[in-house]
Amino acid sequence: MSRTQDVVEDVQRLILDGGLRPGDRLPAEKELAAELGVSRGSLREGVRALVVLGILEARHGDGTYVTDLDAATLLAPLAFLADLPGDQAPLHAVRAVLETEAAGLAAMHLTDAHLARARAALDDTARALVATRTDPARLAAADLAFHRAIADGSGNTVLSALLDALAGGHARRRVWDELHDLAGDRTFEDHDAILAAVAARDPDRARLRMAMHMVAVEDLLATASGDGPAPRRRAAATA
Repeated sequence: MSRTQDVVEDVQRLILDGGLRPGDRLPAEKELAAELGVSRGSLREGVRALVVLGILEARHGDGTYVTDLDAATLLAPLAFLADLPGDQAPLHAVRAVLETEAAGLAAMHLTDAHLARARAALDDTARALVATRTDPARLAAADLAFHRAIADGSGNTVLSALLDALAGGHARRRVWDELHDLAGDRTFEDHDAILAAVAARDPDRARLRMAMHMVAVEDLLATASGDGPAPRRRAAATA
């Protein structure tokens, strides 16, 4: 194990043990290097790695601080996994599980503000379909806004952050680049059904509607790539 990795793990341990808390400033470089038993060069490299991971924040002229360690920051690096080229089926399977549970939780915990956000995103999808069917970026943005509203409405910040990392703007745009000719109307119909179930505070139906939606996405991705049969149902979408 490299000394840099030692620094990363030692600082993480300090945080987990309560020696450093969110918002705390790191001790002086010389002091911390001595405490960890590493050179100042190794400490600097480890600190840089921790900054990239979102655990530490370097403030110019003011030292280095522990971030607030929120889920969105710590899970953001997972977006790189979602953006990698290659088979999207394993990632989509994980998303399907998370999105389905998010819909069920949203039906129980969604606020009026989240509901308004989801309805606005659905309206944006309808306007985009009327205006143009050749603008995947616009459809992807409306799609992302809808799913974010549902995930945020779940009341689980870790679930919401995980979905945002795995199905954020770039990953979703790539799906729409493949599917916009197939999926526009189907997306609207599915989202409308999901929203109706969530607004009715029916978690079982919300999960069912989202699960059906995600199966439809899987079918459409297979059809677009030439690896599967035609979609199993008409009312489907991209997620």
